[in-house]
Amino acid sequence: MPHVKRWSPPWTITDGRAGNVRQAVALATALKLGAHRPLVLEPRAPWKWVAPRWLPGAANGYGEPFATLAAQPPELAVGCGRQAAGALRELRRRGSRVVQILDPRLGTRHWDLLVVPEHDRLRGSNVLTLLGSLNPVDDDWLSLGRAAFASFGELQGPRTALLVGGPTPHAPWHEPDMVKVFQQVAGQLREEGGSLLATTSRRTPPALVGALRSAFAGVPGVIWGDGGDGVNPYAGLLGWADRVVVSPDSVNLLSEACGTRLPVAVALEKQAQGRMVTFQQALHARGRLQARWLDWAAPGAIEPLRETARVAAQVKAALGIPA
Repeated sequence: MPHVKRWSPPWTITDGRAGNVRQAVALATALKLGAHRPLVLEPRAPWKWVAPRWLPGAANGYGEPFATLAAQPPELAVGCGRQAAGALRELRRRGSRVVQILDPRLGTRHWDLLVVPEHDRLRGSNVLTLLGSLNPVDDDWLSLGRAAFASFGELQGPRTALLVGGPTPHAPWHEPDMVKVFQQVAGQLREEGGSLLATTSRRTPPALVGALRSAFAGVPGVIWGDGGDGVNPYAGLLGWADRVVVSPDSVNLLSEACGTRLPVAVALEKQAQGRMVTFQQALHARGRLQARWLDWAAPGAIEPLRETARVAAQVKAALGIPA
């Protein structure tokens, strides 16, 4: 029997930003090579300024933990974001195989593989594309979320998950408009019955958290607004929800909502711009978003958006990792 090479567990290389960490960890986990080993970069000038362009001394330009790793480069590293792209270049120079998530805005030859969303323009022989973003949402993840937050199952149905991000250049919504969204969803729950499972993000304007609590006063459910509310029950919210409302600003939030088998509505959908419009149009074409605001009728079974496992299989095939 021919010898099959055994790969070591991958390292995840990020700048520590939640969205970047989430994507890198999701892909590293989906490769099923063992528990990933995380490294958060500590970039300093001038490497921080020029990343992902390379400068001499790059091994020492991203913090002491990275310098230690570069001295004994790993077999495989998965990174996400611009700083990670610069660090991955140095690891590849030293013999690592590297997978960069998100467009580094530089020629693709500096990395073994790149994984980018379809709504970006980057293409190449070593570029893999996906609809949306990498994430951990699958049936097992949702089941674990239900188990971890079993008390949510006692809430009255239908349970509406509300995922609120924050304004971005690609979705520059205004707070008063989002307050109206809260009032509309609350009005539907008060009229038809049901409960709320809501969470905000680090980008949510602080005043909007208070407006969220006020709009849903008296409505049964859970609102996670900040660290003072305890552990973020995000997996439990999606695991126990019957339907999802998501703000229009985050590819990650929208991808994760669509990773469930639930009907998904985008709040303030028409305030999206650029690539967010392209992404939403692709989801509509798949029948993955509700055609009418707060109309929860679902014509048949819903096919979840599950891109992470597919991309992981492509990564393994391209790098020669046994399936």
